Amino acid sequence: MAVQKSIEPADDSYDDDGHQKRTGTFWTCLAHIITAVIGSGVLSLAWSTAQLGWIVAPISMLCFAIVTYVSASLLSDCYRSPHPVTGTRNYSYIDAVRVNLGSKQTWVCGLLQYISMYGTGVAYVITTATCLSAIQRSNCFHKEGHKVPCEYGNTFYMLIFGAVQILLSQIPNFHDMEWLSIVAAIMSFLYSSIGFGLGLTKVLENGWIKGSLGGIPTTTKAKKVWLVSQALGDIAFAYPYSLILIEIQDTIKSPPAENKIMKKASRSAIFITTFFYLCCGCFGYAAFGNQTPGNLLTGFGFYEPYWLVDFANACIVVHLVGGYQVYSQPVFAFLEGWVAKKYPDSCFVKNTYNLPLPFLPAFSLNLLKLCVRTAYVISTTVIGMVFPYFNQILGVLGALNFWPLAIYFPVEMYIVQSKIGRWTRKWVHFQIFSVICLMVSLLALIGSIQGLVTAKFG
Repeated sequence: MAVQKSIEPADDSYDDDGHQKRTGTFWTCLAHIITAVIGSGVLSLAWSTAQLGWIVAPISMLCFAIVTYVSASLLSDCYRSPHPVTGTRNYSYIDAVRVNLGSKQTWVCGLLQYISMYGTGVAYVITTATCLSAIQRSNCFHKEGHKVPCEYGNTFYMLIFGAVQILLSQIPNFHDMEWLSIVAAIMSFLYSSIGFGLGLTKVLENGWIKGSLGGIPTTTKAKKVWLVSQALGDIAFAYPYSLILIEIQDTIKSPPAENKIMKKASRSAIFITTFFYLCCGCFGYAAFGNQTPGNLLTGFGFYEPYWLVDFANACIVVHLVGGYQVYSQPVFAFLEGWVAKKYPDSCFVKNTYNLPLPFLPAFSLNLLKLCVRTAYVISTTVIGMVFPYFNQILGVLGALNFWPLAIYFPVEMYIVQSKIGRWTRKWVHFQIFSVICLMVSLLALIGSIQGLVTAKFG
């Protein structure tokens, strides 16, 4: 076992700026975006549609799609500063905020960004365990009948997912994850298509479309408001990917300009995801009406064909294995960079051990990375065990992330970089856009927190 002082890739793997060479294309960028966007959020959209009704739900999804594309377009122009094509690269979301808005706002942005990424990891732990448990329940229902109480806990599956993520978290960085994102994107297409197909089949089997214009009725108006706001939070969770957009854009090789490729990939990805979202949400509600489950594929609206339900849940698991890494790698980079700057001469930080593996290239093990990433995965797994509430967690995360990271910072950075003057028509339009999104975000956050508290404490 050889020991070396640091990990140094071959010289030709670096650009002139000292960073790993960018090899990403439109297709790898599209795969990264789809992996980040189509995740556990798609499974809650039928429930969200049931709360909002036939008019408000589709309109809400389309509005969130438009807002997400606007946000992505603004942010993609901030990858380079001061000019979106010829300026200096910003390697992360926080770098872009620091250059355009200063150090004070950088602290706020960093805190919110890493909380959101961390929370997404927790959501993926919960969703994966729910899907694995659903596979076991599906087989039980098939063998024993639909009336048998086939109940299984999620804790064991959360531990399995955590163990897998500890291994995968040793992937060096975001640039080495293209293959994982491509696999995850394929999985997302498969299970979204299955959810859509099962919903359509159920509607045809019923012979009529269930649901109403106003959604599921409630005993009080206050309860309806809470459920509507939570539904908006779930939709907000399903769409934006702003917090990792610049990290994705930093993988793209140029020419052509990175912002042009990112805008094209964002447009394609949002169109594709919106199509699947509308299909899964609307056909799920049309199939089950007031009995629409919180999770389309694990709430057991569908029992047969059980093998197809199992396959869809297996696809979700594979996708979320990759999605967890897409959201976790930027956090790993930040934590490890902070420790390395604080203790630059520590052997714990610098030393790398080359471990020979049979039939595979030698594996480079760094103790800092091993400890930081293992502790991170364990913590997300533990929190998932404490708060295993799917819809409520998604609503809180979506509302918390939506306005500050997907709207406020991209708008303010674009205004600064484009030198848009205060009280000009363009500036006023941006501010109105931001305030409307803030109001929606606050409504969703309050309702989702109320739902989480109710689910935990009754």
